[in-house]
Amino acid sequence: MNANRYRCFQLWLLLTGTAVLSISVGISETSFNNYYNDVFHLGADARGFLEFPRELPGFLTALMTGLLAFAPETVLAGLSATAVGFGMLGIAAWPADWGSMLAFLTLWSIGTHLIMPVRSSLAMQLASGDEQGKRLGQIQAVGIAASIIGCLIVIAVMSGKDRNYRLLYSLGGAAALAGSLFLFGMRMPGAHLERPKFVFEKRFSIYYVLSLFFGARKQIFITFGPWVLVKIFHQPPTIFARMWIIASLLGIAFQPLLGRAIDRFGERAVLMTDAALTAIVCLVYGFAHLISDARAALAILSACLVADQLLFGTGMARDTYVAKIARSKEQISPTLSLGVSINHAVSMSLPSVGGLVWVKYGHSAVFVGAALLALATMFTSSMIRIPPPAENNECDARS
Repeated sequence: MNANRYRCFQLWLLLTGTAVLSISVGISETSFNNYYNDVFHLGADARGFLEFPRELPGFLTALMTGLLAFAPETVLAGLSATAVGFGMLGIAAWPADWGSMLAFLTLWSIGTHLIMPVRSSLAMQLASGDEQGKRLGQIQAVGIAASIIGCLIVIAVMSGKDRNYRLLYSLGGAAALAGSLFLFGMRMPGAHLERPKFVFEKRFSIYYVLSLFFGARKQIFITFGPWVLVKIFHQPPTIFARMWIIASLLGIAFQPLLGRAIDRFGERAVLMTDAALTAIVCLVYGFAHLISDARAALAILSACLVADQLLFGTGMARDTYVAKIARSKEQISPTLSLGVSINHAVSMSLPSVGGLVWVKYGHSAVFVGAALLALATMFTSSMIRIPPPAENNECDARS
């Protein structure tokens, strides 16, 4: 098998493994807020505190990647999907037991967070020339498209009066384990290199700051965006599944276009635009309840949910920014891992504060704060500068 065919086969394995694993993502992301509400009847403060154990594995991603530096990145991808599968199956086995739920949620979260930097690194290593944004866009689009299947499963299982979370998470766990088989099947000699445990250099400082701001922005939306629809507008899981399907169908075309936009206009322009749009979405989340027509308010919030889902794809720009300023390919994966850990340092602590703010001042105050964070992100993104290739070559020569 020649080099091009071999690379295409590895890309097919990565795309297929990502697709099958994404079925479980479609199931979990559209149902877990309702699961917490229906089974454990959490308030906004308790919901915020629950993000600490759920996001702690993300904070430890750099440490986990460092400890597993001896393993090929393809093996790490397979292990990540396996952890997701067993985590979901464990929750399915004991859906109403608080202690078991926390334990298996942590395992599930370990897999979810560990695969983020590894998958991005593998995708960029399978790119040709300056098409890293394009390759990441393809990976994102395949994952989003496959998650539609998970949403359809949620609609089929949860449409009745009885919400069967046991069956739902059993199917999600099985999908994740099936996806791990494709990822374990990958063989990429270039991804078997010894990697440094941590990379913390001045040249990555803007990336680290953006990762911190993204952690705040991400977790406010993940935790409290759907919580507005669950607690204030009393929406069932099927609504989230339908909105996810709409976002996914749009994302099939949007994510590759976004990847091309990064290659054409640059990371600075894309990230600044994302921050400006995020600020608008924050304000809508915070004040949509003031609209007298409840149906109109729900429609506007649903549109924001879709827009927010699409805008998450701009994270590709942070990844390609790291790839363009890194001295070597070996720095990319650990740097991305450290970025994930930095954003999760905020992700696991900020929701607790947000939950208390919600209880004391109302949900509008939470999203006003999020809008201010979006403006800070826009300012930081404006500082991005990509050095010319000659400068990177000089850095390589000096190192």
